[in-house]
Amino acid sequence: MWCVGELGLPYHRHDLGHHFGGLDTPEFLALNPNGTIPVLQDDDGPVLWETGAILRYLASVHAQDSFWPTDNARRAQIDKWAEWAKLNVAMAFTVPVFWHVVRTPPDQQDALALTQALRDLHDKLAIADAQLAQNKWLAGEEFSLSDIQLGHVLYRYYDIDIPRPPLTNLQAYYRRLTKRRAYQTHVMLDYDELRAR
Repeated sequence: MWCVGELGLPYHRHDLGHHFGGLDTPEFLALNPNGTIPVLQDDDGPVLWETGAILRYLASVHAQDSFWPTDNARRAQIDKWAEWAKLNVAMAFTVPVFWHVVRTPPDQQDALALTQALRDLHDKLAIADAQLAQNKWLAGEEFSLSDIQLGHVLYRYYDIDIPRPPLTNLQAYYRRLTKRRAYQTHVMLDYDELRAR
């Protein structure tokens, strides 16, 4: 949704999964046999699932060259950082850190596992911090698809109660993201319903 917002695209959103349900209906499984979100149908275009495929499709069809270049070498640099963020940062944060801190009851949390998960995550974020010392945005001087893949994690990362190293370039990058209207609208959302009760 953040990518849709950045590209200024009209959309009709259907909320499914979690307390909304609907992922196991025949209608939804006809769209995505995995029974997972997100799923995109762009007018009469193909039905797509998997975040990376959806983002690349939206960028290829609707984005300006700075966001998703037509030049293969420039595009590959953006895609490299997008894949890196998805596979290294998002996966190191979502389940081992966010779910552990927010979605697991305090009496079931494993402090040693969380400490190791944070060490692993911060090793990855240090790579982003070093990259951001050289560039305004993750893959260069222009905001791009790679920033969608990294930046969506950072709102919850900076919002939850965890120790964080002083990654000053990453912090400045996050502050730049929070000034973007589409980030405010689609990423900086309340997630209280996900908290363990």
